[in-house]
Amino acid sequence: MLQNYDQDSPTWTVRGSGSTEMSQVRLILERQWLHGVLLVALLAALALASGLELMQAGILRGISTPEWFCLAVAIAIVHQVYVWFCWRTQLHGSWLTRVFGNQGFPAYAMGFSILGILRVLAVFVLAISNRDTLPIDLTALRILAIIALIPAVYLFYSVKRYFSVSRAFGIDHFDEAYRSLPFVRKGIFRFTRNGMYTYGLLILWVPALWYASVAALCVALFNHIYIWVHYYSTELPDMKHIYGEARATARDGSD
Repeated sequence: MLQNYDQDSPTWTVRGSGSTEMSQVRLILERQWLHGVLLVALLAALALASGLELMQAGILRGISTPEWFCLAVAIAIVHQVYVWFCWRTQLHGSWLTRVFGNQGFPAYAMGFSILGILRVLAVFVLAISNRDTLPIDLTALRILAIIALIPAVYLFYSVKRYFSVSRAFGIDHFDEAYRSLPFVRKGIFRFTRNGMYTYGLLILWVPALWYASVAALCVALFNHIYIWVHYYSTELPDMKHIYGEARATARDGSD
């Protein structure tokens, strides 16, 4: 299913089987019930884990580990809600390009980048605040950290060389020209069709393992699960609208 821009009238319509009967709001909120339910479940699990003594140990810059923990989780949630809101309102209503014109995607990308960087930095800070709380040999943990870093770095290299940062940010929600491009099967994408979800979040495991932080490990795990919540509740439905059911299913393909 694709959007069609009517040049005679500045409105977007959605064409496809049954789609014209769906309101814009319903399209924007599509499968967000799943997002909400799974997020509540994840937050409940984190609330239980946060009561552990090891999760509360440490302080950095006058801020306690539980406070850094809450901040790291909050940034992750804000980041993914931001992406959902921007993607859906642009895809089904062209809101950002109506407001910002040709600067719609750059404006979105700037917000995405700021939140993405803060998301990573928050886990690093949390790991330092809660360091040495995981009772496992530090050398072994740092070896694991390096192992986790390797595919994450290879992913970023593959994105830059073969995929493009713009496509990784979701420019196909903004520019129809990108919708005819073939899916990338080079670099890390030779091994998995969901490289960014499988390997990208490994970057958050690096500080948690390097500093032997129980709290940071919990947040890294939360992030890794939560990014898949985003995939199934937001990105995959969007792909079906943008590329059509058959092509989106081929892209999703269970490897």
